[in-house]
Amino acid sequence: MNEVEQKMAKSLVSIFENVLVAEEKSLRQGYFNNLSLAEMHTLDAIGPYESRTMTETAQILGITVGTLTVSVDRLVKKGFIERKRDEIDKRIVRISLTRDGKLAARLHGKFHKVLATRVLEPYSEEEKALLLSLVEDVEKYMKTQVARYEDKDKLRQTAREVAEDSRRRQTDG
Repeated sequence: MNEVEQKMAKSLVSIFENVLVAEEKSLRQGYFNNLSLAEMHTLDAIGPYESRTMTETAQILGITVGTLTVSVDRLVKKGFIERKRDEIDKRIVRISLTRDGKLAARLHGKFHKVLATRVLEPYSEEEKALLLSLVEDVEKYMKTQVARYEDKDKLRQTAREVAEDSRRRQTDG
């Protein structure tokens, strides 16, 4: 890895880790300090307006329904989520945010808004547009990388391709 690639790798990891630490610390010091970051992201995935099925919510979070059930059970006990059977198809379980759940999600959304505002603040409008474009490009790339691992049948093939690509880049670089 050349020097620029090393700096980029270090910065990406640092940004990721620091955003998570900042989110966690803001939760711990805030009104909703009884929520974990994962629970807060579950509230965000459910959303403040409509009820969602467990399956829809699990897909948004990229987790299994079983994993979501554990989180939802805790959030119901804490009073942030309501669980109801669908009116038409009783097999379907719908989850929605309570008043406290909506408030927690709104405050967490404010954290993200302040983060974005403060990151963009020192830049001109042109620089903001360029930075946004670059970050969106990184986001697209990361989504394609995640998608490569989605198909379990192709997982070994994908792992081989990533390893071969990495070796090829090392010998070419």
